[in-house]
Amino acid sequence: MEIVGKIIDILEEQSGNGRNGEWRKQSYILETLDQYPKKVCMDVWGDKIDTFDLKKGEQVTAKVNVESREFNGKWYTDVKIWAVDRQGGASTNIAPVNAANDFQNQGAQPSSGPEEVPPPSADDELPF
Repeated sequence: MEIVGKIIDILEEQSGNGRNGEWRKQSYILETLDQYPKKVCMDVWGDKIDTFDLKKGEQVTAKVNVESREFNGKWYTDVKIWAVDRQGGASTNIAPVNAANDFQNQGAQPSSGPEEVPPPSADDELPF
């Protein structure tokens, strides 16, 4: 999935120790360029923080994975950046090792352009 927008804020970097060793996380607030802009908080983990080197005010296309998980009856959603294309053609891509498998596991195909949305059918009507 891709999200296009402008980095409007960079939150304080977080770090700690977990069962797999030390970790680092940097959160960025991106505002979409839509007619009605939306703000999205996205995370970059580990060495990608230094590799991407995102700056406030940059316009980017962030390639992200969205994942939700349940913990103690509540659901939490993560938006993790795995690649960045900067406005003007510069690209910083760090694809997951098994990116092809990730697409297959998610039931999605890599996007090669705008997606076509089929027209609604009679079965798609909501009961209210």
